Amino acid sequence: MSVMDIKEQIKKAVDSISKDKDLWEKFQKDPVKALEGILGVDLPEDVVNQVVQGVKAKLTADNVSGAVDALKGFLKK
Repeated sequence: MSVMDIKEQIKKAVDSISKDKDLWEKFQKDPVKALEGILGVDLPEDVVNQVVQGVKAKLTADNVSGAVDALKGFLKK
C-alpha cells in the first residue's frame, strides 16, 4: 500500500469517525476493528497501525483546532 493510499484511508476514516458519535466511541475502544469496519478491508498489521496513528493525530489536531477557534470566539466577546 502506497503512502497516497494510506493518506486516502486516513481521510476516509477521519470523515466517518468525526460524523458518527458511536463510531468515535468504537474507535476509542478498538481502533483496529473500527477502522477495518469503516474501510471494509482487513489491512496488514503495519499498514493498519499507520492508519490508526494518522487518524488519531488528525482527530486530535481537529479537536484542538476547534477548541482554539471556540476560545478565540469567546475572547472576542
